[in-house]
Amino acid sequence: MGLNAAAVTVAPLARLVAVAGRAVAWLTLVMTLLTFLVVLLRYGFNQGWIWMQESVTYLHATVFMVAAAWALQADEHVRVDIFYRERSDRYRAGVDLAGTVMFLLPFSVFMLYIGWDYVAAAWAVREASSEPGGLPLVWLLKSLVLVLPGFLLLQAVVTALECIAVLRSGLPVAR
Repeated sequence: MGLNAAAVTVAPLARLVAVAGRAVAWLTLVMTLLTFLVVLLRYGFNQGWIWMQESVTYLHATVFMVAAAWALQADEHVRVDIFYRERSDRYRAGVDLAGTVMFLLPFSVFMLYIGWDYVAAAWAVREASSEPGGLPLVWLLKSLVLVLPGFLLLQAVVTALECIAVLRSGLPVAR
């Protein structure tokens, strides 16, 4: 599979990860405004609502769990690149492929495996907040435990195929 064939093969998966990441990135603005409102109401008017505070937590979790794969796709994750930065495209593709196959894929599969029962239990009882006035959607929030490894798994496939194409051709993947 050449570089162009790999790009065509993974394009829909990469697009899905990017669209989801860009969509939830806007939630940071909503989260910031909501946090400002919570603080203003609490300290300015001695008023507060649990549902509003929990909403910030839900938004925060959604941003991190959905956008993690997008950050990986954009190569924006933290890395120690002392031995990586100045190397050839082939070398970097080899390192990325090894990391994806040895760490990211097993981590994602493991998270799906251990998270399944946890999420299923929350769905079975439609778990809600234990706080009076809290959001009744804890079961939905806990579903993000499966969304994170799901998106990471998609991105792992994209990354692995791109790395294989670079190793075969020696040409960098256009991002």
